[in-house]
Amino acid sequence: MKLLTAISLSLLISSAQAFTAPRRVQRSVSLYAAEGEEKAVAMVSGEDLELLLQNMEQPLVVDAYATWCGPCLLMAPEFEQAAQELKGKVKFVKLDTDQEEEMASRLNIMGLPTLLFLDKYQDDENPDARAVLKGRIEGAMQKKSILDLVEHYFFDGPAPQLF
Repeated sequence: MKLLTAISLSLLISSAQAFTAPRRVQRSVSLYAAEGEEKAVAMVSGEDLELLLQNMEQPLVVDAYATWCGPCLLMAPEFEQAAQELKGKVKFVKLDTDQEEEMASRLNIMGLPTLLFLDKYQDDENPDARAVLKGRIEGAMQKKSILDLVEHYFFDGPAPQLF
């Protein structure tokens, strides 16, 4: 009887282990910059983003992403290429929404990836305001669409036909 109890207990423990949560697999987001080339996209924390918004010198595009998000991973090289092309004109940054949950919540990020197009706020009546949200797009995009949106939001280009 003791042997039967021991076998039953052993089976119970091993079957319980089968139902434990799997370990989380961490994927790295590679921005696919060419060998030896400096990346044009900076990874930022919530604090870093706050500082960027307070001290805006040029338009800013924020990619709110997660390392487990397939569309985010697909868009990463497109985002990097757009940043390389507009280097010096527009700043591109990435915000990991899993690492920066509070900032993602404040930015009302509901879908991934989300691109935020922010520009310097210029109004003499409200000098405390530093940035204005010009546009927001959810979903993966190709480089050309990102460039078209930047042209539209920051440089008075025509409204792009995205879909």
